[in-house]
This record gives sequence, C-alpha cells and structure tokens, in this order.
Amino acid sequence: ITAGVRVAQIGNSSVRYEVGLFKNDEDAASGEGHFVHVYVDRQSRRPVRVPDAMREVLEAMTVG
Repeated sequence: ITAGVRVAQIGNSSVRYEVGLFKNDEDAASGEGHFVHVYVDRQSRRPVRVPDAMREVLEAMTVG
C-alpha cells in the first residue's frame, strides 16, 4: 500500500491536506480522507496566520 498526500487548500490559518491510499500501483485510490492543520499560538491557543515561509512551500504543492 502506498499513501499519497496533497495540499488541497491554504486558508489564513489552516491547511487542508487530502490523503489517498493506493494498492498494487493502481491509479484509483482504495481509500481517501482529509485532515485540516490549524496553526495556533502556543501561549494563547488562538489561530495564527500560516507563516510566509511555510505558505510559499505549501503553495508550490497545492493542486488545482
């Protein structure tokens, strides 16, 4: 089984990743899912903007 991860969307303080599970080098995923990573300030525990350096890397990996 091979797992693939892609950046689907970048928000102000969050990134949505999509995951696909593939078997035997098949093109169609056997399973799919997603998760959302929210950037937060450790002290206040409030959402913060995705850091610019990280945003640049993520934008290069965004689909669509």
